[in-house]
Amino acid sequence: MSSIAGVHKPNATTHEWITPKHILDALGLFDLDPCESVTQPWPCATNGYAIERGQDGLALPWYGRVWLNPPYGEHTALWLDKMSKHKDGIALVFARTDTEMFQRHVFERASAILFLEGRLHFHYPDGRRAKHNSGGPSCLIAWNTLNTFFLRQSRLPGKIVCL
Repeated sequence: MSSIAGVHKPNATTHEWITPKHILDALGLFDLDPCESVTQPWPCATNGYAIERGQDGLALPWYGRVWLNPPYGEHTALWLDKMSKHKDGIALVFARTDTEMFQRHVFERASAILFLEGRLHFHYPDGRRAKHNSGGPSCLIAWNTLNTFFLRQSRLPGKIVCL
């Protein structure tokens, strides 16, 4: 299996992969991005927490409508757990439906999933599009009816499953 950079690596060399702007544009405004990059070329939310500013998005309180593109890997489950308890937002993760993380925090607690068509190309913090695709299928997960509405209205290609 290839990583986002197109090379198989058990541990990513970076967790800073910026969400494609067209996805954010399609989903409306968010109040908080707890995984913000201080150098990202476009905002994902009105406010954000960045580890580079000494802000731990997992430890700090979440408020409002949250955009979550968490670090992928062994800690993704912690982020989805916090989102599933916050219950107001949309998360972008790999569509790994067979994992315990997905079974517990998504299927049991989310409102809807948009399985995106094709594979995404994320961006580097300077805005450049990654040469290779993400290496796996992605999905957008909504918590609550408002965020399910935004998934439906987005017209992003893929299939929505309501839970």
